[in-house]
Amino acid sequence: MPLTNKQKLAQYHAKFTKGNYFESQVLQHDRPVVSDPQYVAEHATHIYEHCLANQCVSYVDPDYMEKQGDINPQMRAILIDWLVEVHLRFKLLPETLYLTVNLIDRFLQIWQISRNKLQLVGVTCLLIACKYEEIYPPIVKDVVYITDNAYSEAEILQMEQAVLTTLEFEVHITSPFRFFERFCYLVKPTKSEELFAQFMMEGSLTQYSMIKYSPAVLAGSAIYFAGKMCRNKNLWTKQI
Repeated sequence: MPLTNKQKLAQYHAKFTKGNYFESQVLQHDRPVVSDPQYVAEHATHIYEHCLANQCVSYVDPDYMEKQGDINPQMRAILIDWLVEVHLRFKLLPETLYLTVNLIDRFLQIWQISRNKLQLVGVTCLLIACKYEEIYPPIVKDVVYITDNAYSEAEILQMEQAVLTTLEFEVHITSPFRFFERFCYLVKPTKSEELFAQFMMEGSLTQYSMIKYSPAVLAGSAIYFAGKMCRNKNLWTKQI
């Protein structure tokens, strides 16, 4: 006789509560914080594995600029450099910046855009990223203001519809910043090493040639290089 949903739930509950099952799944690095629910130490390994498996979902063709007739990597770099200033001015979260750049690249690999519309794509992707990541995202009028009224509210909303429709509303990504947080927790760099690594990782956003690297590789390389530059021989080991 098949088990009812209630019986299945009872079996599931018994499995994961008997013998401290969750604690047995905790890595040595996470055991010091196993009692802190904010670290969800019993799920940390599974979350990291999930991020590794899903980082390819936000894949961007590293050669997509060859299909663009009116823009080039230099224009992309200038746009992102300007967006970094806007990001700083609005005091946005780091995740918002990474998501913005990813949305721009994923959209541009599908749509051909003229150079006079490139800034419109940039601020629109920033607005979408803010709505996804921020608690209090800027309003459309704020976005119009930062472009010095180069575009109207109607144009921004129309572009927002185009971006979301093109990407089929797949806004979520596994950004390098998620791996950066995890790696920093594991290797415990000094504040100088952490800031230098974050500076390197954010600097890679403007470089079109860095698109071909996965988020995990970008985050790990930045931390490893920061350790090398600061002459920390024990920053990254085979156990990490």
